[in-house]
Amino acid sequence: MSRRMSTRVAPAISLSGRLNAASPRERATLLARLSTVVSTLSGSAPQRRSELIAAFEELLADADPSSVWLATSVLDGELTTPTTVTRTTRAIRLDGVAAAFGSTPVRTVRNWVLGQHWPEVRVVTDTVLVDLEHTARAGLATGIQRVARETTRRWARDHEVTLVAWSPDYRQLRPLEGAERTKALTGEGEVPAAGPPEVVLVPWRSTYLLPELSPERDRNERIAAIAQFARSRTGVIGFDCVPVTTAETTALGVGEAFAHNLAAVRHMDQVSTISEAAAVEYRGWRAMLASTGRTGPAITADLLPAEVPATTPEDLAAIHARHVVPGVPMVLCVGSHEPRKNHLALLHAAELLWREGVPFTLVLVGGRSWNDERFQQALEDARGRNRPVETVTTMTDRELWAAYRVARCTVFPSLNEGFGLPVAESLACGTPVITSGYGAMAEIAQDGGALLVDPRDDHSIAAALRTVLIDEAEHARLSEQARRRPASSWDDYAARTWTTLTAGPAPTS
Repeated sequence: MSRRMSTRVAPAISLSGRLNAASPRERATLLARLSTVVSTLSGSAPQRRSELIAAFEELLADADPSSVWLATSVLDGELTTPTTVTRTTRAIRLDGVAAAFGSTPVRTVRNWVLGQHWPEVRVVTDTVLVDLEHTARAGLATGIQRVARETTRRWARDHEVTLVAWSPDYRQLRPLEGAERTKALTGEGEVPAAGPPEVVLVPWRSTYLLPELSPERDRNERIAAIAQFARSRTGVIGFDCVPVTTAETTALGVGEAFAHNLAAVRHMDQVSTISEAAAVEYRGWRAMLASTGRTGPAITADLLPAEVPATTPEDLAAIHARHVVPGVPMVLCVGSHEPRKNHLALLHAAELLWREGVPFTLVLVGGRSWNDERFQQALEDARGRNRPVETVTTMTDRELWAAYRVARCTVFPSLNEGFGLPVAESLACGTPVITSGYGAMAEIAQDGGALLVDPRDDHSIAAALRTVLIDEAEHARLSEQARRRPASSWDDYAARTWTTLTAGPAPTS
């Protein structure tokens, strides 16, 4: 005997019924948010409740995904994901607006009102929002955060921008104010732990810019939704695709996090990469999107600058006192000790020269990183042989610029970089550089002042280092080339990236 499958559908709770079941405070909040949705989509909102609901249902009746994203984001008080947009549009097409926004089984959002916290929801239009979630809180400025901070500080000086960050669960976009704004722009001060935001921002017909890396999955889902549904222009600074191109040199989980970031970036309008080498990586990734029916963002290379601040005699004297053996040249290496930076190869090349009797000290400036145990062991072995090698985990910007100027040369034999700031910074100080002969590093070096090596060949690194240490004429030639390199500034870079990321009309759907 066969059984017929039931086709009965549970009765839906209407939008009006949902409001009737709410507490007075919840009802007032929901009506205010309904009014925000209606006025955003139509220009004005009726005062009477019945007319407001009717206007809301009429505006959402065609199940336009952008309108659905706006409505769910405003009503929920958190930015909606693409999955929720899809489910809600399907619910509208099946059972209508009243059921889709009234029935809890159909909706996939947690609540219209999140627990007992009722944040103010603001729809922001014709606004440039700059997302500085990590830069606003970081105590240690990485290269990425340094770029984000230097660039945004100039954007904020020259244009009207709204700095934003996220709630602790990465569901809500909030304005940056007070100590967090100061930290984001200057790196100074301490910021308190972030709690539930009092104001939630929903971008609409605006511009959203991401000058830092977003590794968080929940955050990337919502960035992807902004790019697809907020009818806004979106742009990102692209640093590199190292977790894809040289995944073996990254920590466990980094590749997955970066893949989720790319899942958001593929919906954006524009990527401004920090070098042509990084643009090549991003264009290769974009080419793969054709198999998914996507075209991906436009990609433009805007080379990072190397702006040189002044160094005082006191700063130079302090570096000499702490890190220089009188009469012995100092070789500088800047960067964390992760495997990609290739410091093991540098230590081996240095050992080859020390055994030849070439005198120099090696100073490595950078913190510990994942999977650096082999480097740490090699460092201990070198010290056990009384080799003149020193590691410095922290150094102020003033000390670093002085160290560049004091050094005989800087060595940066990385296996893969989106840019390579130490290469550009050392050359901007007039100090020769030994670096890898491909990618962004070779791109920076093309204006002179550097010797290019095969970073996978220890003897190649050793040969270049020997030349710079022993051959005075070659050292003088490289130093002169470095001093004659064209100047670049953060002002120029910020202006270029602003034009790249904000040019052109915002999408209409």
